Amino acid sequence: MLPSFRTSALLAAMLCSMACIMACTTPVDAPGSTLPGRCQAEAPLIPAQKTDLLFVIDNSGSMSEEQAAIATELPAFLEALRKDDGVAQDFRVGVLTTSVYLQARVNGRVEFFPYNDQAGRLQPVPDAQGRPTAERFLEGSDPALLEKFRRLVRQGIKGSGQETPFEAVRLALTPPLSTLPVAEGGTEGFLRDGARLLVVVVSDEDDCSSTERPPPVVLDSDSSRDLCTEQADRLTPVRSYFDTFRGLADGTGGSREVLWATIGPVALGDKRAELIRDGNVVRNADCPTSYGPGYRQREMAALFDSGLANLDSICRANYRETLVNIASLARTAQSIEVVNLPDARLLQVQVTREDGQIQTCSVAGGDLSYAPAQEDRAARLYFQSSCPRRATDRRLEVKVLCAN
Repeated sequence: MLPSFRTSALLAAMLCSMACIMACTTPVDAPGSTLPGRCQAEAPLIPAQKTDLLFVIDNSGSMSEEQAAIATELPAFLEALRKDDGVAQDFRVGVLTTSVYLQARVNGRVEFFPYNDQAGRLQPVPDAQGRPTAERFLEGSDPALLEKFRRLVRQGIKGSGQETPFEAVRLALTPPLSTLPVAEGGTEGFLRDGARLLVVVVSDEDDCSSTERPPPVVLDSDSSRDLCTEQADRLTPVRSYFDTFRGLADGTGGSREVLWATIGPVALGDKRAELIRDGNVVRNADCPTSYGPGYRQREMAALFDSGLANLDSICRANYRETLVNIASLARTAQSIEVVNLPDARLLQVQVTREDGQIQTCSVAGGDLSYAPAQEDRAARLYFQSSCPRRATDRRLEVKVLCAN
């Protein structure tokens, strides 16, 4: 009697299964494969995002109220910085002043006054009585962070009236100070490998930076002129400073991600820089408490962000919203470290947007790119323009997909 069709089909399936067991391979079995053979209970780990914050505070004679206003709004800044959106924050903060030098005409003579104790050096954290301590920066985990931070941003008003935030930052981030330990007055040990650097400049005047000593611009007592603006062609170009900052490397040789934010002498309404004379004082348009037009400050901010989301006016009545926006800039990196990822092709990132919608992104779909770990660098995921991280995101989850 001939076998039925059903019996023949069952026999063929059994033979095929036996043959596959003996000879078939899967992507898991391929030489060099990192694909997991079974689903893992543990999701990939996202280490805390490291950010080093460097505030550059104008400590000239006109800045008392502005420093106090910054100190008042630091609770909102820290709350926004610590916001839980799926990536923990590991941050530290240090403070420089805008005082590097003063080149001025005094009694008919040109005098050069260097501020060697401030020029690019992390300023000491004051104690409750205002006395300097041995601390030169604050950790985000410090239980007394808010009180110390408030004291630290109040840098007084006895600094140089020739504000040079760009030069102060350059000195802090390059040798010899960048290779001199913090305990010896340098910045080595403040900047961490793998950390982003966010520079925040707070000033009511324009930048007057030069790498030359003595500087090429000489100030005088005529408040109706802005000599730094009039002789801006003698100063070190803003682009030159920008290139220096963007070319920084960390201790592993990897490129250091640098961001820049400014609360400066720009117009309240549209952030423009326009010099006007108000009686015997020079200031920016639509910024009555400024003492300069802000051309260079605005240019630097625009080089880092052409949309100028990183720029706001020093003339605001309060800085709460401004500081919250800066904290969001610090918190929202377009790359994250990732640990325990068996194969990037299996990766799926789910981003919960402000409106509750979930966007699913993957390396396979081209929304993310992946840089594998090296001997001295952790593996990183880079968010592409089709799946950007946003400051308003509610949540970020990283998952590994598998077939079983």
